[in-house]
Amino acid sequence: MTTKNTETEEIGNVPENKTEEMQGAFISSLKRNNKQIRSDRATAIAEDAQIMYRRQVEDLDVRLKRMKRDRENMLDLSPSDSISLKLASDFNSAEYVEKDIQLGVDIRNTEIKRDIARAQYEYLFGVE
Repeated sequence: MTTKNTETEEIGNVPENKTEEMQGAFISSLKRNNKQIRSDRATAIAEDAQIMYRRQVEDLDVRLKRMKRDRENMLDLSPSDSISLKLASDFNSAEYVEKDIQLGVDIRNTEIKRDIARAQYEYLFGVE
């Protein structure tokens, strides 16, 4: 049948001794040498690690800002509107102190973690 010949012609019949003439990403990838393969793998690993490190530092920065904002907001003891009053009996000083100290500890620990992550990021990737 002529259908088989037509299909091979449409797809492209590659003679056995003509692989040198083949082009495209697939054949190029197969012909890469060990040095090129290692370089490509190293680049992919380094890029991935750098992105993850940078994101971690940025996430820690955001977390710190939120915790500091929460701590500042604790100082806002004003009433919710102009006609309501906050009674002294409604204020739980022990709870306030505990929460304030815990936020302070969390902020300090996060600052340490962020500083370590940032320093290591700069060391590993030569970025400031």
